[in-house]
Amino acid sequence: MSNINHPYFVPIRFRGADKSYFFSTDIEDLQIGEQVVVDSVNGYTMGIVAGPLKSVAEYHSDLDLKAVMRRPTKSDMLNHNFNLKEEKRALEIVDEEIKRLGLPMDLVEANYTLDGTYITITYTTPEKRVDFRELLNVIKPALGCRVELRQIAPRDRAKNTGGIGICGLPLCCSTFLTGFESISIGKAKNQMLTLNIPKLSGHCGKLICCLQFEDEAYTEAKKAFPTMGTPIHTPEGEYFVDSFNIISRSVRLANKDRSDFKIFDLEDIVAMQNGTYKEHIKIVKKKEEELPNFGIVPERKENNPQSQERNNPNQNQGQQNNKGNQNQGRHNNHHSNRHHGQNNGQNPNMGQNKGNPNNNNRPNNNPQNRPEGKIQDGQGNRNGHRHHRFYHHGKSKPNNGGGNQ
Repeated sequence: MSNINHPYFVPIRFRGADKSYFFSTDIEDLQIGEQVVVDSVNGYTMGIVAGPLKSVAEYHSDLDLKAVMRRPTKSDMLNHNFNLKEEKRALEIVDEEIKRLGLPMDLVEANYTLDGTYITITYTTPEKRVDFRELLNVIKPALGCRVELRQIAPRDRAKNTGGIGICGLPLCCSTFLTGFESISIGKAKNQMLTLNIPKLSGHCGKLICCLQFEDEAYTEAKKAFPTMGTPIHTPEGEYFVDSFNIISRSVRLANKDRSDFKIFDLEDIVAMQNGTYKEHIKIVKKKEEELPNFGIVPERKENNPQSQERNNPNQNQGQQNNKGNQNQGRHNNHHSNRHHGQNNGQNPNMGQNKGNPNNNNRPNNNPQNRPEGKIQDGQGNRNGHRHHRFYHHGKSKPNNGGGNQ
């Protein structure tokens, strides 16, 4: 093992890689997330510390340990930033050649070593293998360095790209997953999910990793439920287990000809199987009766008239309607609110004098139809009667002289 004289070793992760690699070091104060320059297989490369320092005595692998050379200097950072720009140019050159040759390749990223003498270009393809020998012969002179074309899986591409999953959180593969396990459609069946492949697929086009995380929990939870088709003797007769919901812990039963369905809690089904359903129901009802009464407050009767009006909106509305009808009748009865020749039926002689235009909308000029002392001349003037004026113009000042208006 090389560099065995270094007292520590530390995991280092490179850009675009999903795994960490161990390197020996004698720098005692390295922190997680700090950039370092390491001596990799392809040359000096910039990496990130991915874990705490450990004593080299704890390293038990047969692989040789490469060394962490130093923290990046100002010159190293200039070279690193320059390489980032050159990587974009390299991807454009390679992409043009791929289109010219018609190869089924989709480029992901390119990574230069710190000295710029080696570049790794990763890609995905729907095919198992791609013959890129002609492509490699063309791009080597154009890039002026050694070139490695590396095929990665769709899951690795999603890990490098990142994104937001259907749960609304960052993708698991781009946050904490360091490896991928095989996920089959059998895990979706075990979790009783609808086999809708587009909805069960992630950004990578493969089945979502959540199926792997939750499969063991569903397998354990299903042990408490009866198997499909199990006969259950209910108070209404014999039914069979048609389906069940693990989340709500409910079981759906169906009769023999599947014309009737019933849903029970899992506890009810267990009581039916044990023959203690009646006792179970009594216990459930007793527990419900013992529960405290939360939030049921009796209505208070207040003597405040305003509160009574608020508590009886229908009655208040009815009173307003009655008042409105009474006021409407008074308005209609008033001579200034009636149309020509109309009255409310209380005085049949009103509105019959149509010859004089000044008498429109006024009672007939007959002393019997007017109050005593209220005499109206032929010109339509009234003496001493101000009711209609006060009714519409309450702020009018009365005429103390009592003459014509």
